[in-house]
This record gives sequence, structure tokens and C-alpha cells, in this order.
Amino acid sequence: MISFRLVRRNLTKHRMRSLLTIASIVVAVFLICILHSLVVALESGVQGAKRDRLVVQSAVSLFVSLPLSYQGRIVEVAGVESTCKWQWFGGYFQDSSNFFANFAVDPDTLLTVYPEIEIAKGSADEWRADRRGCLIGSMLAQQFGWELGDTIPLISSIFESPTGGAWEFVVRGIYQPKSTAVDGRTMFFHWDYFQKGMEQVFDEAPGAGTFILRTAPGADQTAIMREVEELYANGPQRVNCTTEAAFQAQFVSMMGNIPLLVSAIGTGVAVAIALACVNTMLMAFREQMHDVGILKAIGFGAGRVASLMLAQSLLLCGAGGALGMLLAKGSEPVLMIGLGTMFPGYTVAPHTLLQAAALSLAIGLVAGIVPALRARSLQCVDALRMVD
Repeated sequence: MISFRLVRRNLTKHRMRSLLTIASIVVAVFLICILHSLVVALESGVQGAKRDRLVVQSAVSLFVSLPLSYQGRIVEVAGVESTCKWQWFGGYFQDSSNFFANFAVDPDTLLTVYPEIEIAKGSADEWRADRRGCLIGSMLAQQFGWELGDTIPLISSIFESPTGGAWEFVVRGIYQPKSTAVDGRTMFFHWDYFQKGMEQVFDEAPGAGTFILRTAPGADQTAIMREVEELYANGPQRVNCTTEAAFQAQFVSMMGNIPLLVSAIGTGVAVAIALACVNTMLMAFREQMHDVGILKAIGFGAGRVASLMLAQSLLLCGAGGALGMLLAKGSEPVLMIGLGTMFPGYTVAPHTLLQAAALSLAIGLVAGIVPALRARSLQCVDALRMVD
């Protein structure tokens, strides 16, 4: 049986060293939780993509708009149930630092194509009835304190307002996403409002950035993608039709192999902290060698002495890991706002915390196993000769 009183007394002999070791583990576990959560956020859009949705974009570039006339022919393709045009607006609220995702969409089909958008406040009818109305995510409403009926002025970095100032939108609905495929920090507004404004500025209708298609249950998506691409194989603007998962993966690939980089950084942090903990425990063992001899002399078995050394390491790493996980989870709301633009859907998931806990205990085991084995094999007489 392990005497936790002895474990505590041994650890508090050098309080500063123990505290610094715990602090280093706190920082390491905190960083590992954050890094892993960023990777999960990047991949959540791909993993949460629906199999019954396809995305049509220009074959040249995502930044090349498609003629609005394409939508009428695409919806007639066999197997396509509904379509919704999207256009990235690039707007910000008051200051460029208050940037978030905002799109001009078809209000009549958005909720059909994206049933994961669940309106928690307001209603779809109220949103559709007001041409200046917008639908905002719950996280966005929480960040800026917006409520139903509030007017939101947005300045677009791409599209000039007809008045030369800000575009104005009225909150008619606040939604709660039911899937990682939809970000809770996004604004959707009427395509007609956007189109009328652009026609006043440029005397012509704007193009659509993408068309999102929802296919019928059991439809052959490969055949649908091929037929949509063949519709405009000879122009005027060639298109690519891909699955939603493949479309989302484009954005992850634009940022390079971030998962590999983050994993390498996390592994480096874990190895560095493990080595530091090993060094700490070896120093503790050297200082406690005389105590080990006394314990063995009064009847403590080799296994019990070894377990005392191992318990010290596990307690240090466990305490540091627990504090690191609490810090990571506690900082989630702040980081969710700060990183939401680049990493939508950021959250410290339960499986991330479980992995961090397992890592903390693994480091404690690695750091304590060598001192424990040495304590187990150390002869009582040899240990008592130690005077340090």
C-alpha cells in the first residue's frame, strides 16, 4: 500500500522545484490541448460535410463568379432537389478587426439545403419577409451582443455600398448550428438586397461565387457532378462540381500541411517535458537514496519503495496535467472568439482532454519508472551509506 503522506512529504521537501515542474507540465498540456483543438477545428468542416450536398464553382478559381443563369439549368439536372447561390461578402463591423464570415444567399432555399441551421430566435418567415433581414449565428450574437431587431452596419472590403457608406442589415433570426459543417459565427442575408445594391453601383447583376446543391436520397452523385460539368464544358464559364467534403478540404490544403506541423510541435513539446520530468525525478531519487535505505531497513519491501518513487512522478504530472486541461477548457470562450475567423468551430472536445490526461500520466510513468527501478534494486546497506 502506498503511503501518500510520504509521497507528499518528499515532494514538499523542494517546493520550488516541484512547483516549477508542475508549471512546466501545465504549459505543455495547455499547448497540446490548444494545438490538437486547432487541428480538429480545421478538419471539422470536412468531417461534418453532408453526403447529399455538392458545390459548383468556377473551374478557373473560387474567386471567379458564375453567371446567375447557371442556376436555372443546374436545378433541372436529374437528382438535384434544390440549389442555393452563395456570394462571399467580405464585410466587417465598425473596424476591420471585427471580421467574420458573411454571405449573400437565397433565403427561400438556404434552410432546405442546410437543415443543420436551426433558428433559435426569430423565424424563417420573418427573415424572408424583410429584404434587409439577416440570419446570424448564436456565437456571433453573443460576441457582439446583438439581438432580434438590431441594425448591423457592415462595410464590405469587396462590394461598395450604393450609398457609399455601410450596408445595413436587420437581425431577423439567430440560429444554432446542429453540425460542424455550419459555423456559428456566420451571417446570411438576402441575395435580392445584395443584387439590387450592386445593380445601382455597376448597372449589372452580380455573379454567384458558388451554387450549393442538395441531391435526392439515393441519387448518383458522380453522375450528377459529371452532368453539371458537361453543361458548361464549352463555356461561357467552365465549372467544377465537387462534394462538400472535397470543397472544404480545399481550404485546409490552402494552409499547407498544418496537421502534420502541429503534430510535430506537440510531439516536440511532449518529449521536452518528459525529459525535464525524468531529470527532476532522477534528482529526487538521488536526494532520497538515504531515505530509501531507512525505509528498507524498517521493513518496507522493494516493490513498495519503488511504488513510492513512481507515485511521486505520477502525482506531479497528474496535477500539472489536470491544471493544464482546466486552463485549456477555461480559455475556450476567449480563444473561440479570437480564433473563430481562421478556425471556425474551435472547441476543446472531451476526447482532446482524455488524450491530454493519458499523455500526462504517460509522462509521469516514463519519468518515474527509472527511479522506481533503481530504488527497487538498491541494497539497503548501499543506500544507508549515502549521506546526501
